[in-house]
Amino acid sequence: MKYLIISIAITTLLSCSKKDSGTLSSQTDSTKNIDSINSARTKINDSIKARNNKNRFKDLSGDHKFTHNLIKVSGSVNFKKMGRDDYDVSGSIKTGKNYVTINGTAMAVSSKHINFTGEIKQSIVENDNGKPYIRKGTKTFMSKDGGKTYRLQDMVNSSGFVDYIDIYF
Repeated sequence: MKYLIISIAITTLLSCSKKDSGTLSSQTDSTKNIDSINSARTKINDSIKARNNKNRFKDLSGDHKFTHNLIKVSGSVNFKKMGRDDYDVSGSIKTGKNYVTINGTAMAVSSKHINFTGEIKQSIVENDNGKPYIRKGTKTFMSKDGGKTYRLQDMVNSSGFVDYIDIYF
């Protein structure tokens, strides 16, 4: 009887250790499979992300000439790429008491149209003695020369005169 209990105990111990080593091996195999699947998903997601960041229209990034018809010098405006055809925009023109500033975001919606959302502030001495005029909201810049020059389409200022505000690419 004593030998029977000892042999059952030894058999139980040996059989338990074999099952544990088999379980560890299958866990390692499933970890390798999961890592392989995650690696494939990462490659797919990276290619989708790269495709979604590619512009539909020409890249507008960089510094560009910025003009107003009543200011004799030109300023500059910077387009910083934020996403697909989406840019952070800031720039100014200043000479004496006359100035124009532009701050906001822009999205190219076609090869001839840029929608700007933000603020365009100007002060021109010839218009209301330099009283500041602010254009807020979404405004359209349109090109008639194939994308070399974009002109603000909200042209009439607070004095009732036409302003030509242009960005050259």
